Amino acid sequence: MPIRPKEPDIFPENLLEETFSLALESRWWALYTKARQEKILMQRLRELRIAHYCPLVPKRTKTPKGRIFTSYIPLFSGYVFLCGQDEDRYRAVTTNCVSKCIEVPDKETLVNELRSIQRVIASGLPLLPESRITTGTRVRIRSGPLAGIEGVVVSHHGEERFIVMVSFIQQGASLLADLVELEPIANEG
Repeated sequence: MPIRPKEPDIFPENLLEETFSLALESRWWALYTKARQEKILMQRLRELRIAHYCPLVPKRTKTPKGRIFTSYIPLFSGYVFLCGQDEDRYRAVTTNCVSKCIEVPDKETLVNELRSIQRVIASGLPLLPESRITTGTRVRIRSGPLAGIEGVVVSHHGEERFIVMVSFIQQGASLLADLVELEPIANEG
């Protein structure tokens, strides 16, 4: 069976850009989807012209015959973030892909965290999904294309990893801390 090309994971394409005000002027919800329905929900939301984001990351798989192919999977299994008004949320729920809908109380923090996740994915550095993150040392990337992104350093299977997180759903993505130049964040207060 042929592998489908990567579909857009964000609509509109500029939703999380700082110059595009929709993200901070609208309400946000975390839509928890029925099993393996994230891409179908995103497709239906695009058809309905409803703003959303579901970060997709590449996953390379090798077949028994040695062929390697890449598929794109949701970084946060089961979640699609919707940006809009009550009517948009209602229309999303009527797609029959949504199991639960939770309003995000702090949309500014969510938008900033989603922007960071989007930048880390775009960097092309190898990522691992992280769930139920425990807090460690807060750091900021000092230089390079990811400069300014804040996260936490944790030890994961004997490796030091830098985690960018979406605190609302207590999940994130991590990359090897060695791949970026980090500086501790001074306690503010």
